[in-house]
Amino acid sequence: MFIASVIVDIPTQALDAPYSYAVPDDMAAGEATVGRDGHPAQVGCAVLVTLGGRKAVGYIVGLEEVAASSDEGTDLWGNPLAAAELRQVEAVLSEPYFDEEGAAAAQYIAGRYVAPLSSCVRLFTPPGAVPRVVRSRDGRWRLEEPKIGEVDDRWVTQGPAFGQFQPRKNAVRQQQVLAAVAAGDVRVAELTCEFGSVASTLRALEAKGAVAVERRRRMRGMEGAVAPAAPHGPVGAPAAMSSAGAAAARSVPHGPAGGPVTPVFPGKMPLPPVAGKGSAAASAGPAVPNSPTSASAGPAVPDGPASAPARPVLTAGQAAALAAIGEARAAAEGRVVLVDGVTGSGKTEVYLRAIEEVLAEGRTAIVLVPEISLTPQTVGRFRGRFGTTVAVMHSRMSAGERFDQWDFIRSGAARVVVGARSALFTPLANVGLIVIDEEHEGSYKQDSAPRYQARDVAQWMMARSGGAVVLGSATPSIEALYQVAKNPCWTSAALPERANGRPMPAIEVVDMAAEFASGARSMFSGRLRRALAEELSAGRKAVLLLNQRGFAKFLLCRDCGFVPECPSCSTSLTYHEQGAKLVCHHCGHSVPAPSVCPECGSPYLKKFGAGTQRVEADLRQLLDQMPGVGPEVPIIRMDADTTKAKGAHQELLERFGAAEAAVLLGTQMIAKGLDFDDVTLVGVINADTQLHLPDYRAGERTFQLIEQVAGRAGRAALDGRVLVQTYEADAVAIQAAARYDRGLFLRSELPRRKLLGYPPYMALANVLVWGTDEHAVATEAELLHAQISEHIRNEVGDSRWTVLPAVPCALGKLRNTYRYHIVVKAPLGADLSAPLARLFRARKANPQVNAAVDVDPMDLL
Repeated sequence: MFIASVIVDIPTQALDAPYSYAVPDDMAAGEATVGRDGHPAQVGCAVLVTLGGRKAVGYIVGLEEVAASSDEGTDLWGNPLAAAELRQVEAVLSEPYFDEEGAAAAQYIAGRYVAPLSSCVRLFTPPGAVPRVVRSRDGRWRLEEPKIGEVDDRWVTQGPAFGQFQPRKNAVRQQQVLAAVAAGDVRVAELTCEFGSVASTLRALEAKGAVAVERRRRMRGMEGAVAPAAPHGPVGAPAAMSSAGAAAARSVPHGPAGGPVTPVFPGKMPLPPVAGKGSAAASAGPAVPNSPTSASAGPAVPDGPASAPARPVLTAGQAAALAAIGEARAAAEGRVVLVDGVTGSGKTEVYLRAIEEVLAEGRTAIVLVPEISLTPQTVGRFRGRFGTTVAVMHSRMSAGERFDQWDFIRSGAARVVVGARSALFTPLANVGLIVIDEEHEGSYKQDSAPRYQARDVAQWMMARSGGAVVLGSATPSIEALYQVAKNPCWTSAALPERANGRPMPAIEVVDMAAEFASGARSMFSGRLRRALAEELSAGRKAVLLLNQRGFAKFLLCRDCGFVPECPSCSTSLTYHEQGAKLVCHHCGHSVPAPSVCPECGSPYLKKFGAGTQRVEADLRQLLDQMPGVGPEVPIIRMDADTTKAKGAHQELLERFGAAEAAVLLGTQMIAKGLDFDDVTLVGVINADTQLHLPDYRAGERTFQLIEQVAGRAGRAALDGRVLVQTYEADAVAIQAAARYDRGLFLRSELPRRKLLGYPPYMALANVLVWGTDEHAVATEAELLHAQISEHIRNEVGDSRWTVLPAVPCALGKLRNTYRYHIVVKAPLGADLSAPLARLFRARKANPQVNAAVDVDPMDLL
């Protein structure tokens, strides 16, 4: 008899460990009769169990064989059990979604980030394709089947008697169908569209052996690409994809004959060789016409390596970076290489070469990029090098497309996965390298349970599997720079120059306070207006960044640039309409909002912020009046509103690229990942917004954003220039970015971080408390603060730990929910998670108020 350790899919901190269930002999792997739909019980399977009188779905994370007797045994966690007294697994609902390593990773994430086990396991399951138990109206629990699954098409192929069968002269419909099938496999739907109803005709021809009708897997998002499906069996065991079928699918029924069926998407096939060295992509004939994400994130898959452009010669810096990555991989202990390269220095080419080496060794690779950087250009670079072995995962795909990509990865046909942070948990086997591009980006931190940091999870995974992690950025995070300086497992490879030898664009700081003092009231400075006129009239392009966070309300004096700050925390005070006061959301310091500037006495105090629609309208009016520019120069606006629709991101970029002269206006999504040769001007309309957010990373983010967006200009033969408009012309972050002087910024920032106890010198946890009743939330936050303080004092007993008071978040009310937080600080190297996990898993939950822990938060907003 086997005992299964099962994580029950009920998201609560109270279920802090797997539960043990007996696996009936007929469900065990290798038995003649196995679970539901023929699935044996294995690690990673979804199962149906009973917990506390209700049915629940769970996931097997361990199996232990014990003697099939009533003698007492032990489960995986060392607890003595009488096997005969255990509840049994009632049904096995799926094939395995993950293996033992995935189970271990889920438990690591739950412990490290103080998250419910079930939410961590769900990271490893296919999007939208897992069963769940729901409560019916009559109060009973019932099993609900997955809403997303495979999609099959019916295809007509030549039967064993195809060559010998002769239809009667008056059997016109049979003749038409046979003529279509003679040209290649064809879908029933296409025959119906061309000839009308063919159901009876197909039945007659199939009975004679002239044709065969079979079901084939269709990959959503791929133009006609299919996978011939075996009789419906285990989910996730896709059969071969037919290149001939793909050709027929994208042609009319009388198109060219299809060739022999060539497997491109087999289930459980050995890893193919590297592209260019006898790979399937090089020898299998026509490739799948479009990727499952081609509509929103990439061009058609190339026919093979021959269609890819010639690889560039590596610069000395790129070669050194590649060598450093090779050394890290050879160490096989999860080492990290930080590729610290300016924008345009060729970091992506270094990633591609490193991946080639990994694939040549028979291993696989994952490439993580921020969601906003996952552009068709980015995906195209990887597909151009690795062809049909690249899978892509991101949120702009439909649920069905994400499932098909997930299943494609599990099949073993994918060797490289490119995607946002969730791609880290796809079922890619034998991963030897994880690349995290733009590692400083906050999007690698999940903002809901489980609140994991992808960078740290990737390092844990590679340490276990003997791989390596590559981090890339033109503006690395302060934490990454600190690790390179202090941690022997971290190394850095510098790329200080652009790969094409072009200089970085000059950055000019425009003092908007001086502009205001001179009588100017436009959001576009005189220098920016003149630069726009010069570049656009010459047929070149400009990028304008609106650096905004919609909720950020701080006071700014338009005469002298003064912003009220907290005397204890060195962060700006947040303006509160209710009560007209300024509040620090870290320590609770509060003062009445002044009516005049405390520094210069000016009455011109402004609550800062302007939306992209207003900027677009003002810019349109400005361009229409410019000689040599006028209404024919388009403004392409990219923000959350204009990129909502599927494929909108790509469509907007294509419009911008196709125009002779144009302005790309957008938020942070345009600051990185874009590469247009004819962009010669970059303007930052308001660099101050992020600088004065009430968060200790505000200066770092401002420095990073200016350098990143500056890198969009002058990437090819044309020189570029950058204009940064700011009311804080003397701010260190802005001056340092304008000079490309990271050292200047760090010499100012690091002492403040150290003095105030922020990363990289201290570890942080942000305890979030929220609910719909403000008084209940405030009361629970105060109670939780007292509990945490007492728990740390009693369990840890280290005076270096600090628990700050419970205060409202900067976003004190969000979607009718009131929010408080408690910041916990601990010395580096201390186990910050363990004491908080013990407290949260033991405390009684308040039904009116939610509470969660965010370990290593990216912000405290």
